[in-house]
Amino acid sequence: MKLIVNADDFGYSKGVNLGIVEAHTDGIVSSATMMMNMPGVEHAFRLAENHPSLGVGIHLVLTCGAPLEPNVPSLTDEYGAFRRGQAHLADVSAEEVEREFTAQLERFFRTGRRPSHIDSHHHVHAHEAILPVVLRLAERFRLPVRYPWVFGQQRGDHLPVPTTQGFSHHFYGDGLTADTLFGIVEGLSGCSSAEIMCHPAYLDEELLTGSSYARQRARELQILTSPEVREYIRDRKVQLVTFNDIG
Repeated sequence: MKLIVNADDFGYSKGVNLGIVEAHTDGIVSSATMMMNMPGVEHAFRLAENHPSLGVGIHLVLTCGAPLEPNVPSLTDEYGAFRRGQAHLADVSAEEVEREFTAQLERFFRTGRRPSHIDSHHHVHAHEAILPVVLRLAERFRLPVRYPWVFGQQRGDHLPVPTTQGFSHHFYGDGLTADTLFGIVEGLSGCSSAEIMCHPAYLDEELLTGSSYARQRARELQILTSPEVREYIRDRKVQLVTFNDIG
């Protein structure tokens, strides 16, 4: 099986960035996705330059921080920040979403790099009101997309852009162990290609004050870099890849 272990939230903060890179160099993370509107993004790109084996995609954002585009009122609150949660997504302007996502993609391209793929913060790309916009942009820029698992389909074979056959968001939350990860890998073993989402990080002030999912990230980092996990992946001949390696 080709397995992508993708660390979300690259660019959120220096602590997140350093945790992701360590989970790559000393663990099983093979890919990460960049939040183009967050304060740690330039630091993340500098780290990525020094670690070319780490695939770097884009983590499209509608629910954290502030937009890059001006005048997107259906997406923002009274302070100009993105509105939290997803209850409002059914009623947002598709034109505003497309402008904002295009701005995030274009900021990525201006770094001189090409994203390996598209996914999103809080899985907004899989929302029924947002997915058509994402697929349009993925086709325009010829980029793979994280499989929109919330639709309940078992395979991604029929999407108009490349994706993996399997995806798991279950390496998340309290009480994670190496056995949690092993169970996820076993559950995906029937797929020729699959992705596991993760969020490793070192805790810093930005993360502790800005995210409700903080302490658990340090636990993820410990598991993803453990000798036990690295040995398990090696012994089962799982091929750790990036979205550049799937077609």
